[in-house]
Amino acid sequence: MYSKLITLFSLLLTILFMYTAVSKLNHLDLFQWRLERMPYISSYASLISWAVPFLELVIAGLLWFPKYRTMSLYASLILLGSFTTYIIVVLKYSESIPCSCGGVISALRWKDHVILNISFMVLSLLGILWSKKQNNIQINQNTVQ
Repeated sequence: MYSKLITLFSLLLTILFMYTAVSKLNHLDLFQWRLERMPYISSYASLISWAVPFLELVIAGLLWFPKYRTMSLYASLILLGSFTTYIIVVLKYSESIPCSCGGVISALRWKDHVILNISFMVLSLLGILWSKKQNNIQINQNTVQ
């Protein structure tokens, strides 16, 4: 059962990361311009505009290799957690909050972004926990035999 849920979570995370990465790369100039307007990170806009979609694509790909799945679930959790923390800080301490998202996700309000990200963070965390549980079960079965 855990295996099927982990695969489902990997699929959902892959869809999220592929969609957001392709959206950013299709409109890279616009994405970078929006990042330049964001509080606290504007001086890193050029680096972020390439690094984030690259990381999203790498994570999406690694989710499909069993050897790297747990690591990529951790990476998903960290990337989503970083973005969510940033959103919360900006909402709390900044006066101007332009959206740097593209596609359908850009239609979400900031609080909706937080809810969406937390939902995917929960999927990542459950995937990590269940992967570890599944690995422990397999190890115990191998030692008993």
